[in-house]
Amino acid sequence: MKWLTLPLCTLALVACSGKPPAPQAAQATPRVATPLDQLKKDEQKARDVQKTIDDQAAEQRKQVDAAEQ
Repeated sequence: MKWLTLPLCTLALVACSGKPPAPQAAQATPRVATPLDQLKKDEQKARDVQKTIDDQAAEQRKQVDAAEQ
């Protein structure tokens, strides 16, 4: 009976010691809007509009140069 003690204790410890729970990802705090967000959005929109205008002007210049030749 004494020889069963060590294997039984070992089995009990193995059965009780499971893998530790996986760490949960920290929940990100929700983004809080600031007054500068709208300004940055407006600035980016203005840059996009300016890029479109510049592209159209370059295309028009190419057409004028092609027509002159």
